[in-house]
Amino acid sequence: MRLFRFPLLLLSMLSGGQVLAACNISTTPVNFGAYNVFGLTPADSQGGISVTCTQNNNLSVRVMVGPSATSGAFIPRQLLQSSGTDKLTYNLYTQATYATVWGDGTGSTATRTRNVRASRPWNTAIYGRIPPGQDVAVGSYSDTLTVTIIF
Repeated sequence: MRLFRFPLLLLSMLSGGQVLAACNISTTPVNFGAYNVFGLTPADSQGGISVTCTQNNNLSVRVMVGPSATSGAFIPRQLLQSSGTDKLTYNLYTQATYATVWGDGTGSTATRTRNVRASRPWNTAIYGRIPPGQDVAVGSYSDTLTVTIIF
């Protein structure tokens, strides 16, 4: 198992059975920037995952995003203030419509699966949203998630 740590995402690569291919994973973190507590619209951001596999054409790769380390849940996920106790509710979604929470496929969450060809990366976006109207203190907020790639 190989682990990669990123500002918002912790990646874990798992391979079941005999290894017939190798996959490389890279991410672009979800960074919401400044949150306006008086704003009337959600704060949206986008990150991404890129999966490149070798030695095997049409390798089925499934991407799952774990629960929030702060809330312990998929719905809601929460960002924790670095110098306090305030929490900012947010979530990650599989599409820009913000309708389906990206998770492990349980409850109301979904995963993403795609066949990846050798040396042809699968680039997929992660859509993040912070709902408006949250009264939180000024400061830095973060969360740690586990993203599992199964192939």
